Amino acid sequence: MSTIRCDVLVIGAGAAGLMCALTAGQRGRIVQVIDHANKVGKKILMSGGGRCNFTNTGTTPANFLSANPHFCKSALARYTPWDFIGLVERHGIAYHEKELGQLFCDISSKQIVRMLVDECQAAGVQIRTDCAVTRVERGADGFHVHTAQGHFHAASLVVATGGLSIPSLGATGFGYELARQFGHEVLPTRAGLVPLTLSGKHQERFADLSGVALPVAARCNDMEFRNSLLITHRGISGPAILQISSFWQPGDDLRLDLLPGQDAEEWLRSMKRERGSAELRTVLSEILPRRLALRLCEHWLPDRPVKQIDERELRQAASLLQDFPLVASGTEGYRTAEVTLGGVDTRRVSSSTFESQLVPGLHFVGEVLDVTGWLGGYNFQWAWASGRAAGLVV
Repeated sequence: MSTIRCDVLVIGAGAAGLMCALTAGQRGRIVQVIDHANKVGKKILMSGGGRCNFTNTGTTPANFLSANPHFCKSALARYTPWDFIGLVERHGIAYHEKELGQLFCDISSKQIVRMLVDECQAAGVQIRTDCAVTRVERGADGFHVHTAQGHFHAASLVVATGGLSIPSLGATGFGYELARQFGHEVLPTRAGLVPLTLSGKHQERFADLSGVALPVAARCNDMEFRNSLLITHRGISGPAILQISSFWQPGDDLRLDLLPGQDAEEWLRSMKRERGSAELRTVLSEILPRRLALRLCEHWLPDRPVKQIDERELRQAASLLQDFPLVASGTEGYRTAEVTLGGVDTRRVSSSTFESQLVPGLHFVGEVLDVTGWLGGYNFQWAWASGRAAGLVV
């Protein structure tokens, strides 16, 4: 089988890989992109409910988790959300802001994939799908990559293989294996931006409330996210829970403010003054979903008229409403996780070129690295910024 020669070989046709490829191609480099999946950008296609939350206008380094928090600063500063928005606008893709700086396509995430593929084609980049890698070697003259579609030889190799999230879309640990093969440490990985599961009493008491949603402030390990919570058959989900899940590990204390932005104690006192003969469950149903209010009064709060609640009970009830202790037993795992926490240790990777400090010519971009963004377009912005940074030098 003949050898396909190129300047740059990118493994992974996702957000970071395609951005890296088109950037390198625009510099006149001969670029090949290979992916074991049957089509490009699978995670882009399913993201944001099919509308792709492609960036966040409020992106800062503080929106990312990493054992090396300074690593992401350089790339994010050099390729901003506005740079990517400019690209989107040049391709005539209509978009809107949903909330909190999150930008989505008006029509379909397919438009983002089409834009990236069009940019690659214009830059002479070749993309091959159904191309699984069987072996990677490094010689004096560069990298030799053996695949289902032949043998590739490249001066630069870019690992853009993503993490372990959503294996049904083709996610594997291949990038981590490759990193280890070349002497890089891979920090422990776990599911991030993922629903939490409940067990025991909490599961018994909440399971039949599946579908109930409400605004909360979720708190864990000195982090707090205010957004909506959704009760599921197995536990809890919704943006507030997905966000806090990246900061939670089994055994950690998780608290919910069920009345964010309100003073529960003051509200209870006003109810006692103004509607003393009303049952607590009745007045609570006016500010919380009714099924949840009834369940709280069944198991945790006084189930009687508000005027009969004494001072000590009132303070306890207020405390429970604003600092509800929820014992999560685990997460739904990689099956539904949006991202993978952990990954290739960034301390042996250049923050400006994304090149390995151990193996010249080897680069890592995107989610395979130990850099994980919050929910809301931050992970895509990391993919664009890291892919761009590597594409400028490979």
